[in-house]
Amino acid sequence: MIRTPSLLYRLHIDAPLLGGVLVMAALGLVVLYSAADQSIDVVIKQAMRIALGLTCMIAIAQVPPRRLARWAPVLYVIGTLLLVLVLAIGQGRGATRWLDFGVIRFQPSEIMKLAVPLTVAGFMAEKVLPPQMRTTIAALVMVLLPAGLIIDQPDLGTAILVATSGLFVLFFGGISWSFMRNCLLLGIAAAPFGWFSMHEYQRQRVMTLIDPSQDPLGTGYHIIQASIAVGSGGVYGKGWLNGTQSHLEFIPERATDFIFAVYCEEFGLIGVVILLLAYTLILARGMRIAMEAQEMFGRLTAASLTMTLFIYIFVNMGMVSGALPVVGVPLPMVSYGGTSFVTILTSFGILMSIHTHRKFISET
Repeated sequence: MIRTPSLLYRLHIDAPLLGGVLVMAALGLVVLYSAADQSIDVVIKQAMRIALGLTCMIAIAQVPPRRLARWAPVLYVIGTLLLVLVLAIGQGRGATRWLDFGVIRFQPSEIMKLAVPLTVAGFMAEKVLPPQMRTTIAALVMVLLPAGLIIDQPDLGTAILVATSGLFVLFFGGISWSFMRNCLLLGIAAAPFGWFSMHEYQRQRVMTLIDPSQDPLGTGYHIIQASIAVGSGGVYGKGWLNGTQSHLEFIPERATDFIFAVYCEEFGLIGVVILLLAYTLILARGMRIAMEAQEMFGRLTAASLTMTLFIYIFVNMGMVSGALPVVGVPLPMVSYGGTSFVTILTSFGILMSIHTHRKFISET
C-alpha cells in the first residue's frame, strides 16, 4: 500500500503547525480586544497583520530549503547594512530602531532574527560536525556582529533573541561542552565590565527586578502592577473584559509587552495552563520537524527557530511575572504588533518548507 501525501502537504503547508497558528492568532485577537479597551479598529489592524503574516508564511513555505540556504548570506549582509543605517538615520522614541522610507517603516533587527540562524545553519551544515574551533569562532562572529549593532540602538531584548537564535544553531551543531563552560566562565568574569557598559536605564531595570518597591511609581511601576494583575486572576480569572487592572489603566503597555498580565487577570490559572499547552504543542511540532529533517541545514534551522520561539515566550512571561528584567519582548502571536508577528509566522513558513520539501518515501 502506497501512502500518498495530503493536499495540504503537497501545497507545502504543515497542518498541525497551521492549526496551532490559527488558534493562537484567534486567542490573541480575543485578548487584544479587551486589552485595547474594546477597540475594534485595533483588532482589525491586527487581523490585517495576521493576514500578511500568513501570506508570508505560505509564500516562504514554497521555497525549498536549499534555496533558502543560498539566499541567507545575502539577507544577512543586507540586514547588517540596514542595522548600520539605523544607527545613522534611524528613528524611535528614546532609541533608534526604525527605518522610515515613507511608504514603509520597519525594524531591520527583525530581519536578523531569521537571517542569523539561516546563515549560521548554512555555514555549519557545510562543515565537519561537531564544529572545529575555527568554525565555532567564525560562527560566533556571525552572531555577535548584528547582536552588537542592535545593542547599540539600544534594543537589548531583540539583541538577546538574535544572539540566541544563532547560538542555538551552534548548540545543536554539537559545540563542545568544554567550550560552553569556558564561555560561561569568561562571561562571569566579564560581568562587572558589562555592568558598567550598560545604559543607565538598563542597570535600573536590573535593580528594579531585585527590589521593585524602591521606586513604586517609577521604574518599579510596570512590574508591581503586572504582578498584581497576574495574582488577582486567581484560578478561574475575573472573566473576559472584566479585568480591573487593565481597564482602569494600571497596566502600562497592556496591548503589547504586558498583554500576558491582562490575560492572567481575566482568564486565571486555568487560562494560563491552556495557553502554555497551546505553546507546548507548537514547540513540540517544531522540534519534531527538526528531528525528521533529512538535511543538516534543515535540522539546525528548525531546531534554532523553535527554541528561539521558546525564548520569546519564556522572556515575556518571566518579564511580566517579575522573574526577569523588563526588556521589551512581546508575547508571540498574542501581543499587538506587526513586524514581530510577521517575523514569527515567516519562521513557521521556514519550518513548513523544511518539513514538506523532504523526499517522500513510500510505505508498502
